[in-house]
Amino acid sequence: MFSTTKKKRRRQQLAEFLDEEMVGMVEPGIEFEGRLKFASGMIRLNAHFKGEIQSEGLIVVADQGEVEAEIHARNVSVAGKVKGAIHARERIEIREHGVVLGDIYTPSLVVDPGGYFDGQCHMPTPADPLKQGTKGTGSKEQS
Repeated sequence: MFSTTKKKRRRQQLAEFLDEEMVGMVEPGIEFEGRLKFASGMIRLNAHFKGEIQSEGLIVVADQGEVEAEIHARNVSVAGKVKGAIHARERIEIREHGVVLGDIYTPSLVVDPGGYFDGQCHMPTPADPLKQGTKGTGSKEQS
């Protein structure tokens, strides 16, 4: 029973993760270099890209995608290969056969079986609920 509930929750998380408006697709046979920036939505990279990526949306590196870049986004999903640092405000997902070679900065990291990660993972310390309740009350924290 526990695994069924866990699977349902995982499916719901994936549906929310991928529930983004598609704003672009770059498919195999294309190679480009430079700076990619978009405000929101999802872009699917299934080609060679080198440079920098900035977004407040979702970046999907598909199975044939090869990205050599520093990535800053809300969410990142990797089924292909990324070489470089990934900064995700919400979540990074490394899918089966996905490869990440570089440091990761995110509060949530999911590595599917068969996914590969070589680098350092930097995760913020979860906020202490007791400390959050005293914010703005004028009390000082003792060290």
